[in-house]
Amino acid sequence: MVVPLIVQEISDGIEAGDKPLINLKGYLLGNPVTDRNLEMNSLIPFSYGMGILSLELFESAKQHCGGDYINVDPSNVQCKKDLEAVTECIEGLESEYILDRKCPRIDEKQKEIISDRRLLRENTSNIIGSPPSDPRLRCRKYDHLLLYYWTNDDRVQTALNVRKGIIHDWIRCNRNLDYLPDVEISTGYHLYLSKKRYRSLIFSGDHDMVVPFMSTQAWIKSLKLLICDEWRPWFVDGQVAGYTRTYSSNMTYATIKGAGHIASVYKPKECLTMLKRWLAYEPL
Repeated sequence: MVVPLIVQEISDGIEAGDKPLINLKGYLLGNPVTDRNLEMNSLIPFSYGMGILSLELFESAKQHCGGDYINVDPSNVQCKKDLEAVTECIEGLESEYILDRKCPRIDEKQKEIISDRRLLRENTSNIIGSPPSDPRLRCRKYDHLLLYYWTNDDRVQTALNVRKGIIHDWIRCNRNLDYLPDVEISTGYHLYLSKKRYRSLIFSGDHDMVVPFMSTQAWIKSLKLLICDEWRPWFVDGQVAGYTRTYSSNMTYATIKGAGHIASVYKPKECLTMLKRWLAYEPL
């Protein structure tokens, strides 16, 4: 959500002659939060497409909720019933990567184990949570806890030349920044930047339930850009690494096959290859 706003601010500064001059060429985003209603409403079709929901439940929810699974009329009993069934099916999954085992989460400062948010219902501000404290769980997010301890080690901060006193407690996803998150939809910023002809690479790990790939494709479609290169697979070492499409105004979209919310965590080689090709102005 934040990146296109910052890029537009830089772009406007360049046009205004602000110093220092930034040689802005473009930007890239992976599984970007862009339109929360669109992303949350994509959970159900995504879950059906992944075989998590039955055809009957998917069709019933779509019919009785009218495609809006967030702003539900309290009197719509059947819609609420369907959403309860949907929640039962998906709440046991790891939302950032549905192929991973489900892990409890821990607040890095309080060290309190907390459960994942109930999808479709709870506040989405803590989408990327913290890892379990018990290494025996062997969860991927345990690495996040190790990172917390590593970055807060005085010796590490000294080696990294971190100035004394500027960081009291490093947190991977700091939700206490001093700004008001008042932008609900950022598609307008993408449209503005596309008209300025900045290059953009938007990519989706296709097993992410936090920002489903279909929601990203939907807001890109809403920009009404011309398609320059039709949907096709892209390859790494002769194997399909995902699918891609290019648009007018220098936008490229790609999926990363088998990746989650932070795609490079799950498919580092494929993501690095994608990045190198894009930076070299080569087709994926």
